[in-house]
Amino acid sequence: MGDNQRIHPLHHDVESPPSPPPPQPLAPLVPRNMSRSDKGDPELSNQQPPPPPPPPARNRRSRRGCCCKFLCWFISILLIVVVAIGATVGILYLVFRPKLPKYSINEIGVTRFDLSNNDSLSVTFNLTITARNPNKRIGIDYRGGSHISAYYNGTKLCDGSLPKFYQGHHNTTVLNIPLSGEAENATALENSLTQQLQQSGSIPLRLKAKQPVRIKFGKLKLFKITFRVRCWIVVDNLNANNSIRIKSSSCKFRLKL
Repeated sequence: MGDNQRIHPLHHDVESPPSPPPPQPLAPLVPRNMSRSDKGDPELSNQQPPPPPPPPARNRRSRRGCCCKFLCWFISILLIVVVAIGATVGILYLVFRPKLPKYSINEIGVTRFDLSNNDSLSVTFNLTITARNPNKRIGIDYRGGSHISAYYNGTKLCDGSLPKFYQGHHNTTVLNIPLSGEAENATALENSLTQQLQQSGSIPLRLKAKQPVRIKFGKLKLFKITFRVRCWIVVDNLNANNSIRIKSSSCKFRLKL
């Protein structure tokens, strides 16, 4: 009975278990952006350290605030000064009512108009100028350093200076001013004068004057300014020791600080 018994293996369709997943690499203990040792990763050792962090935003805002405050103070002070100067000028104008002085050429005399051996022309003029101050409360103090010149066709004939004096309110002053000088290229100049006289019967002259003055408002004297006067004169001749008639004259006046 024992011989006839056979043991047959049982065949079961048992599915084979799944294969285990491949082993995962272990994460490094030290991050990649940090060196592990003095002789660690060469790539990491060659990297430069990160830049320093930017300054806090509060410091920038405080600097901008200081600049804005300073600019506002400066503009405010400037506006106050401009307004104060404008108000002062307006008050002075309303109180004193300033008017420009007036000048006119009354007479012109020629005492010398001679040719010399070196082809130069010696000229001496005597001018009579009337200066008027039309202001009621403003005086004019004429200072030194003045200069006046006479020209013909752009050529300077002679020059001189105005005297120093003080001109009070509503004052009219007559000035006698001598001018003398020498003009070059006298032959050509004399020919031009002769031709001008034959064609028009008159000779145009131009006067330029520069006069430093100080304006006086009551007892207050202002800083020094300069009067500039330009006059155009037409005379009938320039013969020495001869009566000269002024056909027309006009003057322009301006100030320069």
